[in-house]
Amino acid sequence: MSEITVRALTEDEWETYRSLRLEALQESPEAFVADHDTEAAEPEEFWRARMKRSVRLVADADGEAVGVASIGDATESDSENGGQLFGLWVRPDWRGRSVAANLVRQGANIAADKGFGQLFYWVGSDNGRAVAFASSFGFRPTDERRPMRVADGKESDEDEIALVLALGEDRG
Repeated sequence: MSEITVRALTEDEWETYRSLRLEALQESPEAFVADHDTEAAEPEEFWRARMKRSVRLVADADGEAVGVASIGDATESDSENGGQLFGLWVRPDWRGRSVAANLVRQGANIAADKGFGQLFYWVGSDNGRAVAFASSFGFRPTDERRPMRVADGKESDEDEIALVLALGEDRG
């Protein structure tokens, strides 16, 4: 089995993030509140600014980038001490091979290192696979719900649920 490494990207690695983000928007457009063509047209300054707003993680395996996730402030939750995991995506041929698990694990470690006491992760309430995956890490459902947002700014008929992970001293 291939070794999977996860690391935070620097601002100067914006092109790596851009490439993975655009690939994710093409492969799984329904999973993101963004449009591929719009983001593909954005200039370097846009991507550099985005790199500064959140920690962008990349998973590498066999010498290639195979997954991405972001860690930022949980601005939409009631928690004053919460971070948020978002933008989690893994290349289809690497799914089921622990890439997402490694991204979430490292994301939780980074969030704890940043002083967050909780890590939030919004998932579609009808997405049993995502809920089960997050639950395997100790994420628990909250009472927070919101209409699922889609790329055109409209709301979906589906709701999202906020799952939360308590961050302690030992995240392994």
